[in-house]
Amino acid sequence: LTLFLGLQVKQKKDGIFISQDKYVAEILKKIRLSEGKSASTPIDTEKPLLKDPNGEDDPDGEDVDVHTYRSMMGSLMYLTSSRTDIMFAVCACARFQVTPKASHLHAVKRFFR
Repeated sequence: LTLFLGLQVKQKKDGIFISQDKYVAEILKKIRLSEGKSASTPIDTEKPLLKDPNGEDDPDGEDVDVHTYRSMMGSLMYLTSSRTDIMFAVCACARFQVTPKASHLHAVKRFFR
């Protein structure tokens, strides 16, 4: 068994390992982020994600396409099956799916770096 529900599975002497390398490559190609500077952490520790319906506390208060944001969030949620280390940050970004702002989209794109 090498592929199960989109997960790449490798069985070795010391255990069974899963990865989603191909899925990540497809996502990066889809959102056009295959090249660029990589990030060392999944979420920016210096710039908190703010939830304000008026956008007053958000320096990048302009609205972004809800469908794009939700599509990227869905991809990230699927990635958490093999990358549990990003779960907290993904859930933090998931709170903004109703009215995402540019700063929230920037935070989501950071995952793909």
